[in-house]
Amino acid sequence: MTTFLKSLIFLQDSCLAFLSLMFHRGSSEDAAEALKKLEASINGARISIDTTWTREFRSLFIVPLFKCLVAFCLIISLLVFIEGIYMNLVVLYVKVFERKPEKVYRWEPMQEDIELGHETYPMVLVQIPMYNEKEVLQLSIGAACRLIWPLDRLIVQVLDDSTDQTIKELVNTECAKWESKGVNIKCERRDNRNGYKAGALKEGMKHNYVKLCNYVVIFDADFQPEPDYLQHSVPFLVHNPEVALVQARWRFMNANKCLMTRMQEMSLNYHFMAEQESGSTRHAFFSFNGVFAYRYMF
Repeated sequence: MTTFLKSLIFLQDSCLAFLSLMFHRGSSEDAAEALKKLEASINGARISIDTTWTREFRSLFIVPLFKCLVAFCLIISLLVFIEGIYMNLVVLYVKVFERKPEKVYRWEPMQEDIELGHETYPMVLVQIPMYNEKEVLQLSIGAACRLIWPLDRLIVQVLDDSTDQTIKELVNTECAKWESKGVNIKCERRDNRNGYKAGALKEGMKHNYVKLCNYVVIFDADFQPEPDYLQHSVPFLVHNPEVALVQARWRFMNANKCLMTRMQEMSLNYHFMAEQESGSTRHAFFSFNGVFAYRYMF
């Protein structure tokens, strides 16, 4: 047992010494001597490990590799810094000259015609993909059904991929509740989960009633849009044929709950107010976030 423990101790010391020789240069005679040979003794048996080759290996491979990595990181950091300055200059330009979407694009509130009534409003399909969303299903479905829009020009489509039978029943109950209030709400389910969320959205577009819709709005299962969301977003699509997508930003409902949620909100505020606004102004590509409405053509 004692021999076994001594072997482990020797192995640990050998590894530490080897790492030290790999990454640190000695400045004393003892360190210089250690670079040539590492010695240890187990029960009187002397074991020597020649480490001279480690100096050559370090100087030929490891040091150049780390120098290249450091140079690469410096270049990337410089590019990110320049990009940050550029984005903030664009945002400053937008704020100073008030280049808001309402001034860049034509925007007018939807008006109901006396003769045509609600026919002047386009048909809108609201898609809500969800998967075992027990905690938020009532909030998200309820928020979508409370959107201010003529009921005969709105279809709410719940794409439920839930595997829990209890949650399925909750979704059915919530859909039935809003259907009884006059909302045209559909609950669609699949036999599989191919494609996951994207697959559910694609499958939802195959139903015949979707062909009646002019625009599609997508909400995540934990989103709670403001009731006037459609009134703000759809006119951009109606009055600007060249616009294909309108996107809105996130806000946290519990931003002031704790330090972590406040930090997340600060990070997202920079993302929306600098990165996204700059990208939108320059017509540049930017990652998806939030909710959006887009033009659907057959």
